[in-house]
Amino acid sequence: MNDALATAETALRAGDPQSALAALTQAVRAKPADARLRVFLAQLLCVLGQWERAHTQLNVLADMDSEAGPMREMVGHALRCEKLRDAVFAGRRSPMVFGQPDQWLALLIESMLQAGAGDAAQSHALAARAFDEAPATAGTIDGVAFDWIADADSRLGPVLEAAINGKYYWVPFSRLSAIRFEAPTDLRDQVWLPARLTFANGGEAVAMVPSRYPGSEKSTDGLILMARKTEWREGGPERWFGLGQRVLVTDQGEHDLLSIRHIELQPSAGEDAANG
Repeated sequence: MNDALATAETALRAGDPQSALAALTQAVRAKPADARLRVFLAQLLCVLGQWERAHTQLNVLADMDSEAGPMREMVGHALRCEKLRDAVFAGRRSPMVFGQPDQWLALLIESMLQAGAGDAAQSHALAARAFDEAPATAGTIDGVAFDWIADADSRLGPVLEAAINGKYYWVPFSRLSAIRFEAPTDLRDQVWLPARLTFANGGEAVAMVPSRYPGSEKSTDGLILMARKTEWREGGPERWFGLGQRVLVTDQGEHDLLSIRHIELQPSAGEDAANG
């Protein structure tokens, strides 16, 4: 079993989660009562986008160890959000938003729905209008001042994806006053990075921010799966869609999500938000 576990860890260090899965599955079969191995396996299955198998492992783990219940609930919420997230980026569903969406946010959401309906030209036009109308949000990122911030992926721009209380939200940066990200420590963080959001109205929420862009879990590239790199594909005129690790961009440069610890924001005048 130790050899299989060591093989799995070596494969992960080499950026090969598929080989790690084969070795770790062997280790769990050899020692099925080892809760630590099952935690490792559940997180690896999440990296590989095998959501149902991951949830099954968490259920088994919770039956073995009552202290694993909170972890099962937290990851279970994130797994459910992944299903809605897939539907949102396929243009079949709309994300949750806090309160009534501003006009620009409604346009951005409609852009996704139009893309799902096959009308790429209308989708691009709506996204362009949304970006033109969205307020610029100034602030600091790990102490470095900026005049505006956005997701580098053209489908998102002025919004942050977040799983909050088991629901999948698009949260405008203009509705936030601070984001604090936990430092990544394990495999789970390569899929969802825990964060604390502070809203413009003072409310707070614990969130899980997807570390990777949608569709990354389907990649055969281990570095994409493990959020160790980002690749861009053209999604239309001046539109770029990401795979792999999320990137936030400001007028000062690009910032890989997993390297960011603290963002302070200056919400736009008149912006109001709820903490859910």
